[in-house]
Amino acid sequence: MKVCVPVAEYCGLESQVYGHFGSAASFAVVDTETMEVAQLSNRDQVHVHGACSPLNALAGAKPDVVLVGGIGLGALSGLRQAGIIVCIAPEGTVAEAVRLFKEGELQELEASTCAGHGASGCHCSH
Repeated sequence: MKVCVPVAEYCGLESQVYGHFGSAASFAVVDTETMEVAQLSNRDQVHVHGACSPLNALAGAKPDVVLVGGIGLGALSGLRQAGIIVCIAPEGTVAEAVRLFKEGELQELEASTCAGHGASGCHCSH
């Protein structure tokens, strides 16, 4: 299974889970069977707030799962429409997030975790 995690600075499995999908500098893409990891640049990092194109961001790559610290409704909807599962990941490393996912400890997102830049209730770090 291919799992994608947004990161601010790519450091392989030791990369820190970034707080917001759309503004992440890149993604760590992990094969859950082999734990091999690769970097994927965010091709849609510079976009108008609320206009993230998640499949453009992933450069056409289609992971099975995206693990996020936070995500807006548009990006979440786009990923879900593409058949990609989106789960909330706690702060920590990509390795830890993938381990928790493999153990069934991460919750699938049904709604956005972001109310906007600086908005009350926004749980992402942007």
